[in-house]
Amino acid sequence: MSAITLDGEAVASRVRDELKTTVAGLVARGVTPGLGTILVGDDGPSGRYVAMKHADCEATGITSHHEHLPADVSMDDLLTVIDRFNADPTIDAYLVQLPLPKHLDEEQVLLAVDADKDVDGLHPVNLGRLVMGANGPLPCTPAGIVELLDAYDVPVEGRHVVVIGRGLTIGRPLSLLMAMKRPRCNAAVTVVHTGVPDLGRYVADADVVVAAAGSAGLVKASMVKPGAAVVAAGVSWDGKRVLSDVDDDVAEVAGWLSPRIGGVGPMTRAMLLVNTVRAAERRADAS
Repeated sequence: MSAITLDGEAVASRVRDELKTTVAGLVARGVTPGLGTILVGDDGPSGRYVAMKHADCEATGITSHHEHLPADVSMDDLLTVIDRFNADPTIDAYLVQLPLPKHLDEEQVLLAVDADKDVDGLHPVNLGRLVMGANGPLPCTPAGIVELLDAYDVPVEGRHVVVIGRGLTIGRPLSLLMAMKRPRCNAAVTVVHTGVPDLGRYVADADVVVAAAGSAGLVKASMVKPGAAVVAAGVSWDGKRVLSDVDDDVAEVAGWLSPRIGGVGPMTRAMLLVNTVRAAERRADAS
């Protein structure tokens, strides 16, 4: 058996193409969607990631707004920029790129973002909306994983999904989303992590495995049920080399497998655009 590749680049490209039509319709109504980013310091990966987001915006017709602040910026000055982004009607959604320098309070920064402009979907208000099943921006990586599985007709509803990892950006919100009674979800979800003994016992029973622990090579081929879908959402670094949570040889057992590069990452960025356009639709409807 050789797994079908869950090609995030291809699905993200399709999402962007679909958004172009929606964006054109909004522009015709006098509303041009705007995505903002705030970058503090000169962290290389963060800078490259922000640049890719703005390239995605350009390809989709979304306006980019960017503020690059020095690494030694004060908390007060950063909050002033956030207040400006909150008040700017041309910015429909934005993010403060993490990680931040150690002297800045990440929690205070994230709470200062207007929940209705929270493009990542991770503001406590929006996580509360997710728990309640209310409308709001979904966390981008979990939403991207759901979209990716659906694009390849991976059965999820009523199946057993094992999420490895309980982090705020992927594991926790994904487990909530997958368990909810909504299209493309409605699964039986088990959440495990690297502190769970005999991790393979849980993985072996899964129809869908999402590895999001940031532990290289955590999921082995010997753990995976033949034909299961495996999503490699967690990464770590060896110098400049990106390492996946999933061993390459899992491809010989799994029915579907996302690649180390070009799988979940492009889907996360695509969902940022989706959240931005939906926020712009709300602005258009309110005008």
